[in-house]
Amino acid sequence: MVDLHHKNYRWEMSELVVKDNALINASYNLDLTEQRLILLAIVEARESGKGINANDPLNIHAESYINQFGVHRNTAYQALKDACDDLFARQFSYQSLSEKGNIQHHKSRWVSEVIYVEQEAVVKLIFAPAIIPLITRLEKHFTSYELEQVSQLKSAYAVRLYEILIAWRSTGKTPVIGLDDFKKQIGINEGDYKRIDVLKSRVLEPSIKQINEHTDIIVSVEQHKTGRSVTGFSFRFKQKPQPKVERKIDPKRDPNTPDFFVEMTDAQRHLFAHKLSELPEVGSEYAEIGESAEDFTKRLADMLLEPKKFRMFYPLLEQLGFGSKKIQSAPIKQVDEPKFLDFPNMQINRISYGMSRDKKFNHLKQESESPDDFMQRLRIMLKDPKQQIQFYDYLKSQK
Repeated sequence: MVDLHHKNYRWEMSELVVKDNALINASYNLDLTEQRLILLAIVEARESGKGINANDPLNIHAESYINQFGVHRNTAYQALKDACDDLFARQFSYQSLSEKGNIQHHKSRWVSEVIYVEQEAVVKLIFAPAIIPLITRLEKHFTSYELEQVSQLKSAYAVRLYEILIAWRSTGKTPVIGLDDFKKQIGINEGDYKRIDVLKSRVLEPSIKQINEHTDIIVSVEQHKTGRSVTGFSFRFKQKPQPKVERKIDPKRDPNTPDFFVEMTDAQRHLFAHKLSELPEVGSEYAEIGESAEDFTKRLADMLLEPKKFRMFYPLLEQLGFGSKKIQSAPIKQVDEPKFLDFPNMQINRISYGMSRDKKFNHLKQESESPDDFMQRLRIMLKDPKQQIQFYDYLKSQK
């Protein structure tokens, strides 16, 4: 029996920013200070336990802004004051699917109220009602990252590009993004940067350079042409190697506990997190009250990034097929690594129908959701590379 009980264990969500991918893919053009305010507000909501609602303001202190982004005090005060003047007028747009499967076009403000208290050097934000479910819900698509990753980025374009990229972290590559869509998603005003060479030299290349230098990923870009004209871009990226940290040996450490860390690929993390989430001993010990199966799986995947927690789960990972009994320090490649399975629409319909009627997948069904609505949602999940991974074993058997 594997002992997973750690009385002192607590999963820390240090400065974690969570945004719904509908928001990540939204078209908006906040400047750098405004983006930073929004990110700090999201962190404040999560770390304080206040959450986000349409009534209570979230406080962003100038001191937090200074410490997080390393700017001069006087610069911070003026930047926050100016951002308050502009943020209220900012809008963003996004798309969603109606109950009948039709595309809905939305437009909303970011905030319904913004207050600057000069004597206290604090900004108070109340998010607009339309944006609250996009930030707070952790269902279907979501992207999470530590604020630290974007703290050193000096351009709003770089922050936006980073957010867009990590929505595809599980695959390490994006689909081709059309030129017009790319400009909208990264926040370029209509009519700006019409020449592709100027777009690349002033927006794309500097953003990639900043991301490669200051975040946890390395990015490359490929341009796509129709004839001689550039019509879009696609991106590939990979996780930077984790720096090796010298660890002191704990005299109380169980000598039978493996003192090693095997770096898993993103695809392996998500696959084995899903398998771990189905084990009763893991669920009873680590699942939080009211947490959905999808959220729990995603949280376990994040835990597997940490050496200490990886070692804690290793005996179970080994039982589930990861690695070998012979402990090695090199990455283990013995697992059939999950890849995106591209099914034709007719087969997707058949598979999603079967899954919607299979009790095995009842934990994914939302309260009061009809079988047909559940089937429609499963179809969307099966077409999404990031979400499809959790069903890899099942789908492989359907090939």
